[in-house]
Formats: sequence, structure tokens, C-alpha cells
Amino acid sequence: MRPIAALLTPLLGPLLAPLLASLVMAPTPGPGRPTAEGFQEGKTAGVRLMNSSIVLSGNGLGGKGAKGDGYRIPRPCWYEPYKNAEEMLREEDATLRHAFRADPDLADSSANSQQYTNDLLQKYRDKMGQPGRWWRAAYNAGDQNGVVCSAALAAAVWVPDGAAPPPGGITADELRQIARAALTVPDPQVKLSPDARSFVNLPTWIWLEGGTQEPRSVTATLPGFMSVTVTATPKDVEIDPGTTSDRAEVRENCGAAGRPYTKGGTFTCGVRYLRASIDQSRDVYTLTVTSVWQVVSTDDQGGQPFPFDPIRATVTRDVPVGEVQSVVTG
Repeated sequence: MRPIAALLTPLLGPLLAPLLASLVMAPTPGPGRPTAEGFQEGKTAGVRLMNSSIVLSGNGLGGKGAKGDGYRIPRPCWYEPYKNAEEMLREEDATLRHAFRADPDLADSSANSQQYTNDLLQKYRDKMGQPGRWWRAAYNAGDQNGVVCSAALAAAVWVPDGAAPPPGGITADELRQIARAALTVPDPQVKLSPDARSFVNLPTWIWLEGGTQEPRSVTATLPGFMSVTVTATPKDVEIDPGTTSDRAEVRENCGAAGRPYTKGGTFTCGVRYLRASIDQSRDVYTLTVTSVWQVVSTDDQGGQPFPFDPIRATVTRDVPVGEVQSVVTG
């Protein structure tokens, strides 16, 4: 629809523009106009695909307690393969007819609307019977630069069979970037023992609840062309006790999910506070626990796995640390 809207607006004036804008900016999901979304609030740019046939799937698209890490697609617009000559002509013609049917006064007020229609459709008629496909401009509306980036592209570009994609045509790497931007991981659910309060020289065991540490993945698929999957797997746990080394001893042999407390077990993941927290702000130490996720992508073309920088999901806990008082008599 965007080719017709872009050209009709200056020709038919402000009367037609609002109607066509509504058709372009709010496409109805369905055959030929799929949409996909993997968006997070906060610092993450997110992914909202517009004018795109790309399908996003997987357990890493979000959900309760899941967050992105602010990853942005380097280029928020691109061309992607769309329809052949006959299909494109039918779609563009139907878009124009719909616009005029929706407002009969609009057609009456545009004496030369039929001539404009014929002129606008001519470039699509010129390709009838030729082997090839129109590539259309798509963009990420989750990025504030997506619309501006798309506006610099032609609405649609004809690519004959066997020819190279147009400059700016989507690549496997860009599909990978889209999947990576949509990927989320859950906040770590931290467990401590002891939980409510610790004491000087008493080991505070740290671990993560297992249900939040399953691998997360997002697959971005351009149907009939290529597919890429990005997977995040928990790898390590990092601990910041919230104070200096002379006041806390940290053990970080944690593995992917820490070490749950076991009676008589070896203390390998957690912190042993060496001084009470009574002199700290709010009388507590602010413990920070970070779950580190290894991120790798694979594609359906048999290429080598591509590593991304790890995702780091962080939470904090207040830990009051007291001293055990003893009385000696005799």
C-alpha cells in the first residue's frame, strides 16, 4: 500500500492523505500483511515490524518478568522480497479502489482521479509477465529512527529473477540482528540462605530458582527465503556484595545458577560478610546478583554459529548483617 499512498498524497491533496495514512500506518494482520512484535519497555528499543513479512517466534519474545537489554538493530529499515508483478498490481489497484469507495465525495472532488490511478499503476503494469519480484521497504517501528530510515527508501523495487537483491536488501545478518533485538531473558529470581538476615562470618549462600534459567530463543523467519535463531543460555552468576573486600569475602564458583544451600555442603557461591552493616546506609548492604547469559545465533543455511556479547540480567537485595553477641561467665 505504501507506494500508492506516497504518490497520491501530493497529487490529490490533504483530503486523501488522512485516509491513506490510516491504511498505511495501521495494517490489518492477515494474508499478505503479517506483522510481528517483540517489544520491551524501558531502555530496550524493541522490535515492531511494519510492512514486513518476517515472522518472530520462540520463548524469548517476552512474558512476565522478561526484559530486553537495550540491543538495537544497527539499520532499522530494509528491503525485503514481497510479491510478483501480477500480485503487486492487484494489491495496488485494490488499495486505490478501497480508498475511493471509502469516501465517494473524495472521488467526485478529484476530477482526474482515474488518470492519476492509471499513471500510478503503470510501473506495475510494465512488469507484467516478467519473471521477478517486487521488494518493498520495511522498518522497525520500535526504533525511533525506523520511520525516517524507511522514508529514505523507495517504496518498492523490482528485482528480476537471478539478479542480486537491491542495495539495502535484507541479509541473513540483518535477520539475525532483528531476532537478537527481540530476545529477552527473565530477571534472576535470587534465593539466599540465610534469607531475612545474616550475621558476621556466617556464609550467605546464593542461588537462582531453576525455572527462570531455561534457555531462551527467538527465531526470525522470512518465509520461503531464510530463517535465523538466536539463543541465550545461562552461563554464570556474578556477585557484588555492595561493599569493599575488607568487609566481605565473595565466592563465585557458582556455575549457571548458583549453589542451593545444603546442610554440611561446601560453600562455593555467595558472600561472607566480615563486618556488621549497622554503619551502612539504611543499616544494610546492597547485594547485586547478575545472571550472565551466553548468546549465539544459528541459521538454516548451515553457516557457523555467530556469538553475540552476553546478556547480563541484574537484581539487588538488601542484606542486613548483624553480630552474634556472646556472654562469658565463670
